[in-house]
Parts: sequence; structure tokens; C-alpha cells
Amino acid sequence: MKKGWPVLLLALAVLLGLGAYLKVQVHTFLARPCGRRNVEKVVVVKPGQSLRALLDALHADGIVDSPLRLRLLARIAGYDRRIQAGEYRLSAAMRPRELLDTLARGKVLCHKLTIPEGYTQYQIARAFEKSGIGSAAAFLKAAADKALLKRLGIDAPTAEGYLFPDTYFFEKGVAPQTAVETMIARFWETFDTRWRARAGAMGLGVHQVVILASMIEKETADPDERPLIASVFYNRMKRHMRLESDPTVIYGIRDFNGNLTRKDLDTPTPYNTYRRRGLPAGPIANPGAAALKAALYPADTRFLYFVARRDGTHQFSTSLEAHRRAVRKYQRRLR
Repeated sequence: MKKGWPVLLLALAVLLGLGAYLKVQVHTFLARPCGRRNVEKVVVVKPGQSLRALLDALHADGIVDSPLRLRLLARIAGYDRRIQAGEYRLSAAMRPRELLDTLARGKVLCHKLTIPEGYTQYQIARAFEKSGIGSAAAFLKAAADKALLKRLGIDAPTAEGYLFPDTYFFEKGVAPQTAVETMIARFWETFDTRWRARAGAMGLGVHQVVILASMIEKETADPDERPLIASVFYNRMKRHMRLESDPTVIYGIRDFNGNLTRKDLDTPTPYNTYRRRGLPAGPIANPGAAALKAALYPADTRFLYFVARRDGTHQFSTSLEAHRRAVRKYQRRLR
């Protein structure tokens, strides 16, 4: 054997051993969590932020124990050029590839936004802001975007009435127009061709149905009463009677303090159905599917009046005399 062979064999053995060692180290690194502490945090990746700066910040937060190894992995696997800006919920329990994949795929944190039936667009805007998604002012501006509303098939000054009550998930900083469009799309999924045909058969436009449904939604929370409330409104309109709905008056009062007075009922506004005949100027809330259905399929009654009982339900009457007795029984006089 030549003199050089033992050295070459030794060098080869060392290289093979080092390769095996590195392979074990890489496998161990990939299999273990990124950090050893029980840490979970919402992290904002800024546009243009370098991978090094991001991993150093994650190291400072206790999410990543070895930013250098993670940076090397990101470069070898091509993650370093694919990291997307956004808001993420990251945990030290995540494996290296899982963490990098989350950042590269833009699996941003989504905020839950629940809109109850009967919320107005102003309440929805405040919930939009409170949920950490975006500003209330920007949401209201989008809800009054005439070009957007026209494109979505709404012939009205704002999206009031069409922001369908449901639970939504939006990422922080989502365009308010996208949020509004999502809610309106959910409305049209509910108010389908069958309901549109029903509205046409009743001689009503979709907007008129939405206005009525919003009134029904605000008048009662009892599902069984909604068709009855609807019947009262239809019966009164047939007789050319004013609808006299308190929630419409309240909607037309700026900064309502919770105390509806006789003066409020006597003050003319586009929404005061004590002063104007027919429907108010527009929807007064965003109705859910049950209220919309009640507006399209009212109960067959002769009721012309209703008054709230103390248990959340209503007393219905066919005559003014019976209604007055019910008012004396269940409510105090307005000041």
C-alpha cells in the first residue's frame, strides 16, 4: 500500500463520520420544537423585514432557541425568499419547518368577528375595530362606497340592512371593502332567487323587504312572534295607517340616550314612522334569516297593534280599545 492511502482513508472516515453526525444533528433539530419554553405570541412581520431581524426577535421572545440554525435551514430550503408580511400566532412548540412554512405560506392570524342579528352598521363598525381588524371609520366609509354597493347589487346609500349577521374571520389590516363585500355576499347567499321571486309576487322590492325585516328584528327577539309582528305592519299598511314603530324613531335620533320620550315621537325625521306614512327611509338594522323570512311570509292575522309585556313578549290586539287597555296594563306612560 502506498504511503498516502492511510491518510486518505482516515480523511474519508472522518468526512463520513462528520456527515453522519451532521445528519443526526439536522434530523434532531428538525424533529424538536423551535424553543424549550412554553411560549406563544402574536408576532407582526413587517413588509421588507429581514429574516435575520425576524428570527432574532423570535429568539428574544423565547420562541426560537437557535436563530442561526433556523436561518441556515430557511436558506437551504428556500424559505428565506418567501416570508410574507402579516400577523401570525407563533409558538415555541412549533417544529422548524412548521414555523417557516407558516411564514412562507402567509398563514396569518385571523380575528373572529361575530355580528348578532339586529346590529346596525355603526355597531358592526365598532365591533370591527374592537376585534383588532381595522378602524371603524374605514369600515363605515366602505359601507357607503357607492361604486362598491352598485357592483354588489344594492341600490341604497349605505350597506345598512345587507351586512348579514354571522361569524366571520378576517386577518388584521384586511381591506374594509373586502369585509363589507364578504358580509353582503353572505346576504345574497341567504336571500336567494326563491326569496326574490317571493318578494316580486308580493309586489315588493328586495330593499322594501329588508327594511321591514330590520323593523321586525328590532321589535322582538322571540322567533315565534316575528311573523305576527310582520302581519301587524302589513295590516297597517293595507289600511294606510302609520306603522308607529319605536325602533325606527330611535334609529333616527342621534346619540340616543336610551330614554324614548313623547317629544321624540313627535319630532319628524326620515325614520320616524309615527310622523311619516309607509316605511322609514331605509333599514334600521341588519336582519337575520328568520326576520327576512317573516317579512316574506307573515302570519295571517287581523292584528293592528302590539305592546311589549314585561317578559320580552308582546300583547297583540285587533282594536284600538283593546290596545289601550294593554298599554295601561304593561307600560307606563311616556314622559
